[in-house]
Order: sequence, then structure tokens, then C-alpha cells
Amino acid sequence: MIDKQQQADLLLEAMPYIEKYQNKVLVIKYGGNAMLGDDFKMSVMRDLTWLRFVGIKVVLVHGGGPEISQTLKRMGIESKFIGGLRYTDEETAEVVRMVLAGKVNKSLVHMLGAMGAKSIGLCGIDGNMLRCKKQNEQLGYVGEIINVNTEIIDDCLNAGYLPVISTVGYDEEGNIYNVNADTAAAEIAGALKAESLILMTDTKGLLQDKDDENSLIRKVFVSDIPSLIKEGIISGGMIPKVNCCLEAIRNGVNRVFITDGRVNHSVLLELFSDEGMGTMFLKGD
Repeated sequence: MIDKQQQADLLLEAMPYIEKYQNKVLVIKYGGNAMLGDDFKMSVMRDLTWLRFVGIKVVLVHGGGPEISQTLKRMGIESKFIGGLRYTDEETAEVVRMVLAGKVNKSLVHMLGAMGAKSIGLCGIDGNMLRCKKQNEQLGYVGEIINVNTEIIDDCLNAGYLPVISTVGYDEEGNIYNVNADTAAAEIAGALKAESLILMTDTKGLLQDKDDENSLIRKVFVSDIPSLIKEGIISGGMIPKVNCCLEAIRNGVNRVFITDGRVNHSVLLELFSDEGMGTMFLKGD
């Protein structure tokens, strides 16, 4: 249990960070295996509400792969994956829209409302936000984003809302696309010129040794990334996540974090403590 002196020390430590982020845009990606039970989700939504209350313009981008898989199973539709991405035919795309833009999105908006946050649910179709094309014919309607229109997000932020965005895209022929949530968050953060992007994952961050959770690398400059890939430190599923970090920074985001979304208050600890929680990616000097 933290005593009152420790609480005061933590608040004092957080003050300069709160000042740095006030009136700045912070994009947070939340989804997948980091979306644990409802109690934990409520804790995350409480943290985001607190960020909004101290004057930070929070944008929440979410996925929901496990919920999509469960719904497809109940409907008797087999989930197929190619290279870690869900094969998405027209029927699956409709299920993705139903689950992400409906069930998952509105559940998170409801939780934020219960915390006192003024939030609004959106998807990438709203306001022509996420225009896509097929990433690969073999994947079906898995979307590669070709344009981000931030007008509706800006309008919501300027009106004091916390936008909650599900990663469903569109094209001008009326097709629906399933968009990777990390990719969408990075593209949205870059288009908004966000101060920071946080990718909440089910890992501590980038590890020097993937089998040793005590080998966390706390800071990575984008110039270090090619050598870390060559050395095998960035490998497997971490490669696309790091590429999202790289893309966001190239598009104007100042800092990107990969942090453990399974830890209570990980976003607050990442942003408002000297040590942080996961791995921070920076452009460099």
C-alpha cells in the first residue's frame, strides 16, 4: 500500500509530464490480448478519463481480434490466418464491422461514460476517415490505408470528446476493410501529428533477449532499428509493431511507446514517471 508521502512524491514527479502533454494529442492503441476482463478494461478506461480531465486530447484506437474469432465461431465460420493476418472475405468483413464498430466500440464508450468521460464512438468509415485498398489479394478485404481524413477526429477533440475509433476501413466502391489496429493507430497518430502514440500489447516491450523479461530495452532511436533487426533482437511479430512505430515517427509523432497493457495503470506509468514502463522509440538527436 502506498502511503501519503509516496502519493505526494508520485504526483510531484508527474507534474512536468502533465504540463508537457496538456492540450497535446495522445493516441492509444488498445486491443487484442491486452483487452482482459471487464474489470481490467474499466481500469484502463478510468486512466484514459483521468488523462482527459487533466487536459490531454486522448484518441483511443481499438481492435478486438478475440471477439471477432468468438463471433465467427458462433456463426459456424472458420477463422483463417495468413502470415498472422486474418483472411477476410465479404462475409467476414461484415462480421468485423458488426463486432468492432458495434459490440466492442460501444462497450468501451459505455465504460468511459460510466467514468464521467465525454466520449464518442467512431469507425474508419465515419467521415471518410480510413480510405483503403486491398493489402494483398490472398488476404481478401484486409485493408492497406491510403488516406487518413482527420476532420471528424479534430471536430470531436475540439468539442471536448474522447474519440473511440474501431479499425474498419472503406473504399470508394463501397467495400469494407479489416484494418490492423497497430497500423491504423500509427497512421492516425501521424496524420494528427500527435505528441505520442502508445501501443498497449501483451509484452513488456522490446527485449534484448526475447526469453528474458528482465532484458527490457527502454529507449530505441529509429536509426538503431535496422541493426536491431539484423541482430535478431527485433524479430517475428515484433517487426510489424516496430515498423508501425517507425512510420508514426516519420510522419511527425514525437514519441512512440510499446508497453505492457496487462499491467494496471501502464499508460499512466509510461507517461508520467521518470522510469516509464516499456520501450520508447524516438527520432534521435
